[in-house]
Amino acid sequence: MNVLCLVELDEAGVTDASLRALTFARSLATGGPAAPGATGPVVAAVAFGPADRVPASLLGRYGVTEAYVVEPSALDGYAPQAWARTLEGLLSVTLAAAVVAAGTDCGSEVLAHLGALTGQPMAANCLTASPEADGTLAVSRQRWAGLLIEDAILDGTPALLTVATDVVPPVPVDDAADPAVLVHEPDLDPADLRVRAAVSAGRDGGVSLATARVVVGGGRGVGGPDGFAPLEELARLLGGVVGVSRVVTSQGWRPHTQQVGQTGTKITPELYLACGISGAIQHMAGCASAKHIVVINTDPAAPILSRADYAVIGDLAEVIPALVAALKERA
Repeated sequence: MNVLCLVELDEAGVTDASLRALTFARSLATGGPAAPGATGPVVAAVAFGPADRVPASLLGRYGVTEAYVVEPSALDGYAPQAWARTLEGLLSVTLAAAVVAAGTDCGSEVLAHLGALTGQPMAANCLTASPEADGTLAVSRQRWAGLLIEDAILDGTPALLTVATDVVPPVPVDDAADPAVLVHEPDLDPADLRVRAAVSAGRDGGVSLATARVVVGGGRGVGGPDGFAPLEELARLLGGVVGVSRVVTSQGWRPHTQQVGQTGTKITPELYLACGISGAIQHMAGCASAKHIVVINTDPAAPILSRADYAVIGDLAEVIPALVAALKERA
C-alpha cells in the first residue's frame, strides 16, 4: 500500500509528532496490499517550506521513499485548504491509498479539509490500522481525550487518518537510503488561499507547546497576568514553554493557544512543572502523557498530586524565585 504522509516542520526540523506519524505510515504501507503498477510499498512525505530545511537523511531513516516539498514561492505560510488541495493533487502522483498526518491542530485541520474535498471520512487520533480483506481498514483510536479506545472500520478511498501524538513511538529503520527531494508546485485556486494563518514564534523562540520537552504550567494559583513573568523566566531557563489551565484562558490572563487540556493542547514533555493547578480531569487529559509531572501547590489535597512524581507544598511566590535563583547559580 502506498501511503502519503504530511510532515510538519518547526525551527528544529521535522516535529516529533510527524516522526510518529511517519512510523505509523510505514507500518501501514508495509502491511497493506500493493498498489497497481507499484514495485513495492511507498511512503511519500510532503512538507511545506524551503527545500534546504527538509532533512532527507532523517526522512529516509523513518522509511520515506519519496519526499515532496512545496516551497514558499509556491505557497507561503499555513493555508489549510491549500495544503489539503496539495495533498489531493499528490494522490494521483503517488498512487497513495491512504493519507496520514499527525493528530496536531494543523494535521487534523488539513485532513478535515481533505475529507471535504474527496468526500471521504477521516479517522482521528489512531493508534493502529491494519488492512482488511475487503479493502477497508480496521483501526483503533483514542476518544474522549484518550480515556476511551474505540475499535472501528474505516471505509474510504483514500483512507484518511491522523495519528495520536502521544502513543505511537517514533521508530527509525536500519540501513535506510535517502529519498530524492522533489520540489512540487501545486495547482491551486485563489479560493484555496482565502484563509491563511501567520504563526508568530513570540517569546518561545519557535518551540511548539505540543512538542516541547519541558512545559511550565500555570493555573488559578498564579494569581493573575503579572504572575506569569516568573514562570516565563523559569521556562526560558529550562528550555521550555509556558502552558496554562482552562481557567487562566477563561479569565483572559493568557491566550487559548497556551491551554493544556481536553479542549486545548495535549502535551508529551519529558517534564511538566504544574504551578498553582488543581488538576481538573479535563486538564489531566491533556498532560497525562508527560514523562514526569512535578507539582507546586499550596493545597496538599489538590487532585493533581495523585498523578505527580514529585510535589512541593508551598507558595509559588517563594518557590519559583528560589528555583530560578538555583538554576542561574548552577548555570
